[in-house]
Amino acid sequence: MDRMIDSRGVRLATESFGTRGPARPGAPAHPAIVLVMGATASRLGWPDALCAGLAAAGRFVVRYDHRDTGASTTRPPGHADYTIKDLADDLVAVLDAYSLPSAHLVGMSLGGTLSQMVALDHPVRVRSLTLIASEPLGWDGPPLPGLSPAILDHFGALATLDWSDRAAVAAFLLAIDRLCAGPRHPFDAAGPSRRIDAVLSRTGSIASAFNHATAPVARDWTGRFRSITAPTLVIHGSADRVLPPENGRALAETVGARLHLLEGVGHELPEAEIAGLVGGDCGVYGGGGQKVEQEQVRPPYIFGGGGRLLRQLKCPKFIRPLPMSRLST
Repeated sequence: MDRMIDSRGVRLATESFGTRGPARPGAPAHPAIVLVMGATASRLGWPDALCAGLAAAGRFVVRYDHRDTGASTTRPPGHADYTIKDLADDLVAVLDAYSLPSAHLVGMSLGGTLSQMVALDHPVRVRSLTLIASEPLGWDGPPLPGLSPAILDHFGALATLDWSDRAAVAAFLLAIDRLCAGPRHPFDAAGPSRRIDAVLSRTGSIASAFNHATAPVARDWTGRFRSITAPTLVIHGSADRVLPPENGRALAETVGARLHLLEGVGHELPEAEIAGLVGGDCGVYGGGGQKVEQEQVRPPYIFGGGGRLLRQLKCPKFIRPLPMSRLST
């Protein structure tokens, strides 16, 4: 069900799957999961089949468009008037709008960073974290590998992309999907092409999505990831060329999380993996077979880049980079 919410002068387009109510009188309410997408991506990055599958398994699922994506408030290209911390506060606003005292957060890419921020600033609101293809918030250890040269070179084409040419923009976005795909599953352009067409059809200014790359962090989070107390599961593709698996390993080791590596999978969510992501045996929410507040549920098996990624992108000329506080040293 679609729902538009208003928070601090910003409109956020959300969508829910399943119901909050218990399956039978006296039973607990269905566990709530909020899916948090990555940088430049709208809620359509979470496949419908995945959301519906989680709901069918007894979850209440919410996905939403970040600012400057989808049907949410959009600023002109190059005019981000918000911070990364504001994007994290938007996540809290979604919890509030749905009257969720707490929820299981599943963060993909930058969504993993935002989820870590919320877990640190509002720990009672976070029942567990599932961090997919993410990096530690404020990493202060030895340097971790980032974007491959091929992906960086592709983003360099943003500067000359004709944003008024829908076919050219669609081809550019499809090439990102192709570059992010791992070798485990043959790349089939049909599915990504349909999603890209839907994204372009419901987005007033697709160029504005890249405003995320210029938003300042607003605070120094160096080393803060070590203070996360929420039960955490880390999922990472072994062939991720956006944030290589060393990032997931570092995150899992330093927060004491369970790590699940998806062999041969890149920075992607292949259709062939959805059934496993909904019912895969990667432990319960919280990782390692733990109960979370006496509630035994399996986590979704989902994934996607992080804060350092924003600083690596070669942005189009209309985006004027702003000074950023450090996410890491």
